[in-house]
Amino acid sequence: QVQLVESGGGLVQAGGSLRLSCAASGSTRMFNLMGWYRQAPGNQRELVATISRGDFTNYADSVKGRFTISRDNTRNTVYLQMNSLKPEDTAVYYCNVKITVLQDYWGQGTQVTVSS
Repeated sequence: QVQLVESGGGLVQAGGSLRLSCAASGSTRMFNLMGWYRQAPGNQRELVATISRGDFTNYADSVKGRFTISRDNTRNTVYLQMNSLKPEDTAVYYCNVKITVLQDYWGQGTQVTVSS
């Protein structure tokens, strides 16, 4: 059973930085796509950033230039460095990993709150 352990959320002032981590375990197969999504109250869950095994990255327009996603395949860990945070970045951030289209796993979520 794949397990995802997220860490790094918290409260920060606007303009500040946070780094999220998500460690994946429980699979003997490589995690093809790893990423982060977020959900603010009253909103649908939305993509923040993804990174492939080949380190191809994809970002939501709203975070381009401010957030950086990276991964360490030796540790099965994905990171999200968030700089220049804005109040509108406030949300629960969820880690997601995909082994195949049908093997898709989510973390429990970590709260990020940006005060103005």
